[in-house]
Amino acid sequence: MRLKLTVLLLCLWSFAKAQYSFSGYIEPNEWQNSVYLSIVEDYRKISGVYSEQIIAKTTADSSGYFEFKGNMLDSDNRIYRIHVDKCSDATQDANHFNGHCSDSKEVIFIANNKDTLKLPFSFENQVFCDINSTNDKANAFVRVDSLKADMRFAYGEFRSEANRKLNNKKWFKTLQDFGKSLNEPLAELYIYSYLSDRTSDLHSYYVEDLKSNTYYENLKSRLLENYPEASYTKQYNNELASDTFMINSSVSDDKTDFNWIYLIVGLLLFSVIVNLIFISRFIKSKRHKKTELKDKLSKQEQVVLEHLLQEKSNKDIAEALFLSVSTIKTHTNNIYKKLNVQSRDEVNSLFNK
Repeated sequence: MRLKLTVLLLCLWSFAKAQYSFSGYIEPNEWQNSVYLSIVEDYRKISGVYSEQIIAKTTADSSGYFEFKGNMLDSDNRIYRIHVDKCSDATQDANHFNGHCSDSKEVIFIANNKDTLKLPFSFENQVFCDINSTNDKANAFVRVDSLKADMRFAYGEFRSEANRKLNNKKWFKTLQDFGKSLNEPLAELYIYSYLSDRTSDLHSYYVEDLKSNTYYENLKSRLLENYPEASYTKQYNNELASDTFMINSSVSDDKTDFNWIYLIVGLLLFSVIVNLIFISRFIKSKRHKKTELKDKLSKQEQVVLEHLLQEKSNKDIAEALFLSVSTIKTHTNNIYKKLNVQSRDEVNSLFNK
């Protein structure tokens, strides 16, 4: 009986310990005293203010101190955001519409249901913040933001196309390698969402990188291993499949266009060759027909025919061949009969057309 009570007490103690505590300070003279806790289930909406992500709201005391605590969070690591703004309760919905709130500050971190986390006094840019947490992954986004700041400086140093291309290659690899070194796929998603943003100048390089870099498939494996049921993993798989399909379709279209060009050129060449063969055969056929026609004539008649085709008169032919005009007329009549024509024009039509 005592053993059962001991086990029960241990279980209750473990359950009581399994709760989170996120605390910090705000500057009460600068911000509204309302502080919001959000869970980020869409890594494309990591930064911003989205009313559908808010899971808790608390009020800072007169010193600016606030705390979120309980045991309702997921037991696995997830992405969370705490933000403050200058929106009054009356205008909150309007200012939070579509993730836009110009007068707001946020801190993004990784946590789970067992974590105790203390945020910095100021809600300035995370690059300059340090999050004190029992979860060693909590500062992953802060560290990534610090590297992104270095990246933006490198791009801005020389605003040339050559500098941009060199920096694309360098910083894609730098950020991807840094993400892997953090040993936290959620931090890698933060990097991925930045590099693959369709509205960014980096997107075109991301598309090229995706064609040959195995990093993206390896990240998929790491997500499946660490977060098989998380929404992030499903979202990443869908996006990766969509982008890969888009690239393959584009490559396929390019190949199809390339083959059509060769096919058209091939058909044109084939047509030219066929026409040349046809013309050659036609010429040979005409020559053969002329030969057959001449073979119907005697040697003397063939000689007279050549003069007729030169459009010479009977008198000119007679003088050229040392024959009488009447003899030339006789040969000419015989030529007409054998060739089945009635005049010199028809003779010319048979041989000169």
